[in-house]
Amino acid sequence: MNLTIFSPPSGDSSRIVFSFHRKGVQNYDTFLLSKDGATLYVGARDAILALDIGSPDSIRLKGEILWGPTATKKVECVFKKKSNETECFNFIRVLVQLNDTHLYACGTYAFSPTCTYVDLENFTLATDVNGKPLLLEGKGICPFDPQHQNTAIVVDGELYTGTRNNFQGNEAIITRTLGSRTVLKTDNWLHGDAAFVASFNIPVDDKVYFFFGETAKEFDFFEKLTVSRVARVCKNDVGGDKVLQRKWTTFLKAQLSCTQQGQFPYTVIQHMFALPQPGGGADFYGVFGSQWQAGNLGSSAVCAFRHDAIKKAFDGKYKELNKDCSRWMTYNGQAMNPRPGSCSVGPSSDKALTFMKDHYLMDEKIEPTHNQPLLVKQNVKYTRIVVHQTQNSLGHPYNVMFLGTDKGALHKAVVVGTEAHIIEEIQLFEKPEAVQNLLLSPEKGILYVGYSTGVLQVPLANCSIYTTCANCVLARDPYCGWDGQFLLSCLLFVPRNDLVQNIETGKPDPGCQPKSGIGRAIPRTRNGPESSLLTIMTASFNTMVRLPCPQASALANYSWNYPDRKIPDRLILEDDKALVIIVHEETLGLYECWASENGYQQSVARYHVRTHDSPARVDRARESYADGEPVGEYRSYWVQFVTVTVLLSMTLAVVVALAFFSYHDKLKARSKVQGCSSLPDASKASGQEKVPLNSSQIPPQSSEYQISLSTTVVLF
Repeated sequence: MNLTIFSPPSGDSSRIVFSFHRKGVQNYDTFLLSKDGATLYVGARDAILALDIGSPDSIRLKGEILWGPTATKKVECVFKKKSNETECFNFIRVLVQLNDTHLYACGTYAFSPTCTYVDLENFTLATDVNGKPLLLEGKGICPFDPQHQNTAIVVDGELYTGTRNNFQGNEAIITRTLGSRTVLKTDNWLHGDAAFVASFNIPVDDKVYFFFGETAKEFDFFEKLTVSRVARVCKNDVGGDKVLQRKWTTFLKAQLSCTQQGQFPYTVIQHMFALPQPGGGADFYGVFGSQWQAGNLGSSAVCAFRHDAIKKAFDGKYKELNKDCSRWMTYNGQAMNPRPGSCSVGPSSDKALTFMKDHYLMDEKIEPTHNQPLLVKQNVKYTRIVVHQTQNSLGHPYNVMFLGTDKGALHKAVVVGTEAHIIEEIQLFEKPEAVQNLLLSPEKGILYVGYSTGVLQVPLANCSIYTTCANCVLARDPYCGWDGQFLLSCLLFVPRNDLVQNIETGKPDPGCQPKSGIGRAIPRTRNGPESSLLTIMTASFNTMVRLPCPQASALANYSWNYPDRKIPDRLILEDDKALVIIVHEETLGLYECWASENGYQQSVARYHVRTHDSPARVDRARESYADGEPVGEYRSYWVQFVTVTVLLSMTLAVVVALAFFSYHDKLKARSKVQGCSSLPDASKASGQEKVPLNSSQIPPQSSEYQISLSTTVVLF
């Protein structure tokens, strides 16, 4: 066991993150939080771990179960043309709590899905009468391939799962197992490539919802169209007697829409999170990508869906397949009572079940709240999302989203009105890798992150990074508020209405004004925080110097002030607002990067560029900054400049030489032609031919003609 305490590479030193990893264990993909919140169960590759998270400042290993496939199963896996280095393992994909004494776990088991029970008392696998581990068939519950997505949830002691049902991975299925009732599964209602991302049971609802993506059959396109879906089944479903035996009789599915006006729709669902609402029901937050993306950059969108909007779609019209033209159309036939697919008590008639076999797709699409995404982020692919509802200092609720990316970043965004804006970005890993799982513990204020080699414990907020009242308010972080009376610092939110916050607009005034009403809570002074931002950059002439501009806020506008308020030549402004200059006499002096947001301006970086080669032009206003200030790093490109210049000169010399020799050869050839006798003109030649061609008399030939002819032969 290894427990590491560190700060994220892109964060500050005051943000403490705990990391747990165990030698030999990989793929910390599946999380389960105990009912008391003190234990985190982790399903990994060939292992199930129990981690003690009772203390907010540590992660300790409580128990470990090593559960890998047998040697026979691994041999069979390799025989099936699967990799013994990456695939023929037991990847735990189902980990749920059945009751107070046992967990239920399923793994891929070297492409032979297998399930078992975990005894919580001693944290071991349950055994049979012979003392051997009790292994059960996992087909239809757990995927064969670890790359295939699945979902599982326990409701009233029964297990509801969505997964792939065969070795080829081309048959998707939703099942209900365990418990005492009949095992139910879907008919031919899902496309074979369905990828399940989440499943939920809302306490006030009598249904179980499944979220997934699949290829749509109802659209006539040349290219396969991937769509996002939500399906639901009733908990009281018992299957049919004659029609749909051992099959769902209440299965329905509808399309989710996540579209921004003027852009390609975001049709590929990546993950979904259900946020329970105080009055009942839930809001569903999902991350989506687009199948029409150039290269590997792409973009992601976050859309929210109301529980009522989903129920409305399932209460609407059906689609049906017109077999005459093989097209899906809206069903406008006579309605039945009770409504097919409803959670009515008692068995349905054979007529209703026959109708259900062909009318499982709803006609209405489910639109997001406000008919638009909450957040669209370019060049980012989100993999996971969790949402926490908190309150500001006045008791108003705000939803905060935590989004994991495929490059190992964690985005924190607050929802304000119809939009969300990112208030913090943390790079979790030194080397980019995907965030595999996110689990929220609201009571502890902790977010658990699963990745390839371990688990991270990340605090939900880090208010200490905001050192001034203005910065604290501009952050719009619901967890943070400025204490202007006692500590003069940005505090993690506590139930106090005297903390300064402004989540809606983020304007520091008037909350950051002192009681006297003059100046800000921390006024600008020569010895204040801004003075410490000065960095001396000493470089040689004709070298390139890069001046970074720290971006603490994604909503601010950034600009530069130049020496003598003139924009010098030979500078480049990069996309991240960093300034690159070539050092010469006109570019020496003071550079300042300013952030402007909601009418508040702040200097975020100051650089004094000077050189050893000549006396620096330092204004009197800048002489107060001593030479003892930290010297910034610079990079000289003189060697590269000389190398490129020499290579370019050599290339030009070769081109000129080739052109000269080519021209010289042409002149030489032309001089040879001009030095030879010319051929006789046509009139003279025609005058010599006096005898017809069929005559036996040969006309006399002049010596001039003979010489010219021989000369011509020599030339050619």
